[in-house]
Amino acid sequence: MCRNIHTLHNFEPAATSEEVHAAALQYVRKIAGTTKPSRANTEAFDRAVHEIAHITQHLLDDLVATTPPKNRDEEAAKARARAARSGRYATA
Repeated sequence: MCRNIHTLHNFEPAATSEEVHAAALQYVRKIAGTTKPSRANTEAFDRAVHEIAHITQHLLDDLVATTPPKNRDEEAAKARARAARSGRYATA
């Protein structure tokens, strides 16, 4: 479930609010053990996602990088190359 949580710090351009929300959603799904909460738990689930996304954005805003920002496209290409070399994923 957590494969969609990616490093969000020190990238150019900076992480979007959608990326922060997606990471928070994946985190809450993992902790809760479900991808879709029951009706009884929906409010707590949604509140947790909102609060985690909020605090994550504060964290990203406050972190200081000592290295130059990474390029998103270059990092994605490196990840695709690693996946292809591992042989676990089909290449297109």
